[in-house]
Amino acid sequence: MAQSTNALRAPGTSQPPGWYGWIIVGLGLCAMYAPSFIDLFRSIWRTETQAHGPIVLAISCWLLYQKWPAMWEASKGQQTSPWGWPTFFIGLLLYLIGRSQDILIFEIGSLIWLLAAVFLLLRGSAAIKTQWFPLFFMLFMIPLPGPLVDAVTMPMKMAVSYVAEQALYWADYPIARQGVILQIGQYKLLVADACAGLHTLFTLEALGLLYLNLVRHDSLFRNVTLAVFIVPISFSANVIRVMVLTLITYYFGDAAGQGFLHGFAGMVLFLTALLLIIGVDTLLQFSVKFRGAEQRQSTRQ
Repeated sequence: MAQSTNALRAPGTSQPPGWYGWIIVGLGLCAMYAPSFIDLFRSIWRTETQAHGPIVLAISCWLLYQKWPAMWEASKGQQTSPWGWPTFFIGLLLYLIGRSQDILIFEIGSLIWLLAAVFLLLRGSAAIKTQWFPLFFMLFMIPLPGPLVDAVTMPMKMAVSYVAEQALYWADYPIARQGVILQIGQYKLLVADACAGLHTLFTLEALGLLYLNLVRHDSLFRNVTLAVFIVPISFSANVIRVMVLTLITYYFGDAAGQGFLHGFAGMVLFLTALLLIIGVDTLLQFSVKFRGAEQRQSTRQ
């Protein structure tokens, strides 16, 4: 007598369910997190310091979509992971605490745990190995606690203000500094959180890591070195933005510095960071090629 497929399946080797499981899970996640994201769009994601949140969310969804065929192929024949349910309950607990107590780092961060649990339960551990970067990238959309932001932002603003002042003073501009206030000519400028804060650093870090993921270098040295250089690149881009705003105010007045050109300086920030990342990456490429040529030459000798 022919036995059914389920009867022939060994115990403990549960197979991933079909598309109906993904549809149910997707609707459930939408019902849970739609109110959370609506609240974010109506509040902090409308501010200049947190404006990167929707962009990171959109890029993360795009990365998940791009990795989907590779995930599906890699997880064929894989059994579901026993770590799925513990991960699910941790994510659910974080969501309940965050939503009920208005703790955004828990409420939004729980989405990463729940997505990881879904992949483990529906496609196994191979799915996590394929989708690890989109899940990691979502960390950059999580609103950070205010005390942490304030503690880190002030030293950063002081450092950016100091370097910007020294660079413009070296270029013979009439500039002076008192704390995070720059005075150039008759104008005074306060270096705000949006110009040199922790959120800006996080945004530029996300930009750098996205660049690393897209270019996909084979050299471990090149990847690690570029990842380390992202921090000083972000700092340098912040300094250039402050200098640009200062010079705009000096030449065109306070209205220009605080108006449209202020937003333009924000574009300068990201363009500068991207160009610096590409420039450092190009130098590292030459370095890797030079080291490879030296090793081949030494091997021939």
